Amino acid sequence: MIKIFDFDGTLADSNGVWVEVDIAFLARRGKKPTAEYTEFVAHAIYPTAARFTREYYGLAESEEEIMAGWTALAREAYERHVPLKEGAEAYLRRCADRGETLALFTAGLPELCRLALARHGLERYFSQILFAQDFSLEKRDPRAFLRLAGALGTHPGECVMFDDSPRNCLAAKTAGMTVVGVYDEFYREVQDQVRANSHHYIRSFAELRETQGRG
Repeated sequence: MIKIFDFDGTLADSNGVWVEVDIAFLARRGKKPTAEYTEFVAHAIYPTAARFTREYYGLAESEEEIMAGWTALAREAYERHVPLKEGAEAYLRRCADRGETLALFTAGLPELCRLALARHGLERYFSQILFAQDFSLEKRDPRAFLRLAGALGTHPGECVMFDDSPRNCLAAKTAGMTVVGVYDEFYREVQDQVRANSHHYIRSFAELRETQGRG
């Protein structure tokens, strides 16, 4: 059995960073994020989000320039400020101490993710760190999780996926993985969907302190 963890909003309390990035990036261009815009980019891999932003707001900048702008705004937060979720590091450490295989799978930007992982010293816990954009698939697409299982050398039924996004939870569940939904404030209004799309649900990794034998 392989335990797989999302990063933003699952292990790291970082979804708020992207709300601030969107506000700052668009404000410099005389724009404001709409609910429709935020809903789309929150679930999209970097290149898809950049293409949508360019088309949605009619920006003259290239997709590469948009991504570079986002990265510049978010870099300091990931390198110096983004905290981990309560109990996350302790849970990873316990799993590793028990000899369990752990992996990371995120739609986040590799550069930023690795900065935060290095800051918190988490890389040592993961046998593999994989990025959805390397598969050219969104995490809300079940095929991403089928590709993920293949990349890990296993099949979906041997994977437990921890994720905070209701769409990602549904995609992983549809692909045949066991899903643990993780509460995040960004998705507070749709926690019923997170619960419905998951096999198990936690508000904090600290809840798992008393279930070490079962993970």
